[in-house]
Amino acid sequence: MSNRIIKDTIAITVITLVAGLALGLVQDITAKPIAEQKSMAKEKAYKAVFADADSFDTVFTGEDPDLEAFLDENGYGAQNIDEVMLAKDSSGSELGYAFTVTTSEGYGGDIQFAMGVKDDGTLNGISILTINETAGLGMKAKTDEFQGQFSDKNVDKFEYTKNGATADDQIDALSGATITTNAMTNGVNAGLCAFQYEKGGN
Repeated sequence: MSNRIIKDTIAITVITLVAGLALGLVQDITAKPIAEQKSMAKEKAYKAVFADADSFDTVFTGEDPDLEAFLDENGYGAQNIDEVMLAKDSSGSELGYAFTVTTSEGYGGDIQFAMGVKDDGTLNGISILTINETAGLGMKAKTDEFQGQFSDKNVDKFEYTKNGATADDQIDALSGATITTNAMTNGVNAGLCAFQYEKGGN
């Protein structure tokens, strides 16, 4: 009986080790393509929000503690600026900034998007990277109709309304998806706040 237990234990241990090694190998193999796909998606999003840009130089990626503190001070503690890129034209002249923003206020969790802001403060637009909101409701945030409301606007911050937007700083809320609308609005406002920080308005 004891020999059988020992054999079974060895067999289980070997199977576990092999399975672990296999999973590790698969993760190593897939990690690079996944990272490349994410990078390509982000680059495509930056071009979508800054079509005039010929190149993007990294200002920072990851986390800037000073910027995060500035966002917290301005009421954007639920938002993070994951990356800041300097948009340049073909001659190398600065056009403005492209940001990757994550807001944790979505109904289905984090929403991440890119946004581009010209040097004069005009928001070119936004392009959602990841979102997991309710189908037919919050997922309508991905539509051109919703995202287009943020395009070509030069405002300090946005607010949403359920009664029809009447000013540049207003957007129409998604029907039945106030939480998603609020998350997107606060996320864009956090990006505009980050723009002011980068331009020295802190």
